[in-house]
This record gives sequence, structure tokens and C-alpha cells, in this order.
Amino acid sequence: PLSLQGVVVKNMSFKLGQTLTITVIPNSEATHFVINLGNSDDYLALHMSFRFDAHGDTRTVVCNSYHGGMWFEEHKEAQFPFNQGEKFKTNITFTKEQFLVALPDGLVIHFPNRQRDEKYKCIDFEGEVRIQSIEII
Repeated sequence: PLSLQGVVVKNMSFKLGQTLTITVIPNSEATHFVINLGNSDDYLALHMSFRFDAHGDTRTVVCNSYHGGMWFEEHKEAQFPFNQGEKFKTNITFTKEQFLVALPDGLVIHFPNRQRDEKYKCIDFEGEVRIQSIEII
């Protein structure tokens, strides 16, 4: 299993059609930070890695999923409307087929809901970021 570091929220109820709004502030020296959404630390339906300069990527959002001890195919988005030290808000909504991740500049990332679950109960944050708010509507 992956080791979770940072803020972990368990036993939440994020269901089909709801929107999860996350407001964070990356550290002014952040190289990257991660938001994981799933049902446990070894079952991630949506792994979002915001990379200022990490893992060979610069100013890139990388989405993936992790299940059964393995990573699946990465989805990379070159549009990167984030800056170190600046607060931003992102909205995540999901359907049976996909996650819709709305970025601050209006871009929406479409990432498949590979496990096709109708509810997720865990979210965690890793890396150089301060979480300001988490809201599910």
C-alpha cells in the first residue's frame, strides 16, 4: 500500500453527482502536492499530482488511479493555472463514467472513473500544501 502523509479524511461520504470543493495554498517553495480520492490508501480512484517541478514534469497536472498494487495509465494536462504561494480552489464532481475536475482557469479535466464506484470515503493530501477548506455539496 501507499504511505499516506499529510491530512487524511476518512469515513466521508462523497457520492455520485455531488461536488467536492477543495481550497489549498501550495507552499511558496513547493515542488508538488497530491490530492488522492478513493476508498483506502491502496484503492485510489483519483490521484492528482500538481507538479510545479517534480518527477520530470514542470507545471503539469498528472491524474491516475491506483488499485491492486499497481498504477494505471497517466493522464497529463499541460494547462497549469497554479502558482506557488497562491490560494486556489478546485471542484471535483463525478459520474459513474468519469471525474470532472474544474481548475481555476475554467479548464475541466475529464478523467475516467475506472472503478465505477458510486461513493468514495477517503481523501488525503500529500506534499507542500496547506488545506484551507474541504466542502461537499
